[in-house]
Amino acid sequence: MPTPVFAETTPDRSPMPGRVAYVNARLIDPATGTDRIGTLLTEGETIVDIGAGLFADGVPEGVQVVDCTGLVLAPGLVDMHVHLREPGHEHKETIETGSRASAAGGVTTIACMANTAPVIDDIALVDFIRRRARETGLVNVLPVAAITKGLKGEQLVEMGLLAEAGAAYFSDDGLPVRDTLVMRRALSYAGGMGLLVAQHAEDHSLAGCGCMNEGETATRLGLPGIPSAAETVIVERDIRLLELTGGKARYHVAHISTAEAVEAVRQAKRRGLPVTAEVTPHHFTLDDRAVGDYRTFAKMAPPLRAARDVDAMIEGLADGTIDAVATDHAPHDQDSKRVPFAHAANGVVGLETMLPLTLELVRDGHMSLIDAVAAMTLKPADLLGIAAGRLAKGAPADLVLFSTEHEWVLNAALLHSKSKNTPFDGRTLRGRALRTVVRGRTVFQLA
Repeated sequence: MPTPVFAETTPDRSPMPGRVAYVNARLIDPATGTDRIGTLLTEGETIVDIGAGLFADGVPEGVQVVDCTGLVLAPGLVDMHVHLREPGHEHKETIETGSRASAAGGVTTIACMANTAPVIDDIALVDFIRRRARETGLVNVLPVAAITKGLKGEQLVEMGLLAEAGAAYFSDDGLPVRDTLVMRRALSYAGGMGLLVAQHAEDHSLAGCGCMNEGETATRLGLPGIPSAAETVIVERDIRLLELTGGKARYHVAHISTAEAVEAVRQAKRRGLPVTAEVTPHHFTLDDRAVGDYRTFAKMAPPLRAARDVDAMIEGLADGTIDAVATDHAPHDQDSKRVPFAHAANGVVGLETMLPLTLELVRDGHMSLIDAVAAMTLKPADLLGIAAGRLAKGAPADLVLFSTEHEWVLNAALLHSKSKNTPFDGRTLRGRALRTVVRGRTVFQLA
């Protein structure tokens, strides 16, 4: 079995890399539509050249060579929805362990959600995340700030000041912004500053005490269900609020899961509204039957939906209605999951399975490889407004070298996340990150 090798120090403290040539690679760059065999040259932290004929007469002396024959070289993956649990729940995950899981999955940039303890709702917490990432992280870590103080849905945070301090976007994820007037104000303020606001779309009045998708499986198991309308009514409400506030805010639907919500986003885009959405791999690969006989590792929020909703997620990704793939990486310890289903914590880990699960869509003919890579790189990078997701001269040397054919069986015990709560344990996967490069430095290699 291949051995994973991580960088021994964080990128900020390791020596500056020299010139590295990645030769004979299948270069995938969604920004330019590139899909060809060629060479990419990095120097220090930057991409300095790229092309099919680069070093046709041989690589000069003093340049490190990485032979990528048979492999894909793409921009490092960007995951805009990750729960790192630090501060407050370090027994489940930390910035260090989460970044190691990211590196192992080919993810070079992660945005960490605000539902920590304390909540990321002021400048001090944004600064804390950025500092801890520099001290312990292997990948780029961007803090997400809450929309409301303490995630209570009552008082808006200081959006402008938090954005200046480095908040990537704003979300109360884990909870919806339930109060319509508060959400209207959030969109109004965000619109004036061009900020991205992401909604956890779930009407708690409709969801009630539900713990899985409302349907045949819930009925068979005797579990209270959550109707798909609980998501759709919030998405449709927020789209109306976006129009009411002038359509200037950037509104984003986190972990979309229902066919009706996808259609609402599709229609909003057709009307020219700045509405975007993300979908998780578990919502386009699993339906509510995966709960089986009370499998708590298949419990998440939003819940796994019906087969028709899975089909709608795939169609939405394929036609561009859904912009990005994001994991909603939600680590939980054994004590949080090894309990009766109704009492189990919501969420699954996903950083190390995003790439192979998304590649299943390519093999099944739903998407081209370049479009699948775009959903994991260019599109989320553009939503975050960062210089990532591109193979271009002058761009950061954040790269993933992966095989589309590497077959492996997921063993949850070997995941690099501190928590092992995955519904994909024992699943045979094809495709894997073999090398992850952040700012020119190799932070992970499957040797």
